[in-house]
Amino acid sequence: MPRIPASLSSLDQVADYVLALAERAGLSSGLAERLRLAADELATNIVVHGYGEAGGAFAVEGGMDGESVWIRFEDDARPFDPRAGYRRPEYGLPFAQRRIGGLGVYLALTAVDGFTYRRVAGRNISTLRILRDGAHHNDQRSRAG
Repeated sequence: MPRIPASLSSLDQVADYVLALAERAGLSSGLAERLRLAADELATNIVVHGYGEAGGAFAVEGGMDGESVWIRFEDDARPFDPRAGYRRPEYGLPFAQRRIGGLGVYLALTAVDGFTYRRVAGRNISTLRILRDGAHHNDQRSRAG
């Protein structure tokens, strides 16, 4: 699994990779965009919150198995389970009173049909999964929080 620099300029490379995989898998444009949105959020969190100013690298890999398409990120930044920052939007509050952060993770995890996180040998391993037909898309709120 090749590693790419943990920088904001690498996010276009991640998006291109995800969209190319989605095309090979025959995902509809809507499913492809949901997967790209989720992958972009995870990659951004690795760059900004995982490594920050220290810099580093991460790996992205994807594939197809049966009815689903998956994207896996691996990095050796500080431990971070994206589900820890998951929270529903605070729709009833004025913007000035809303807590900062967490909305991107919420959008990412509700955009896909499955998400797993593991910390193995000092590495974060996050995997997004989306069903090819989209028929079984579930809102991750009950599973992610």
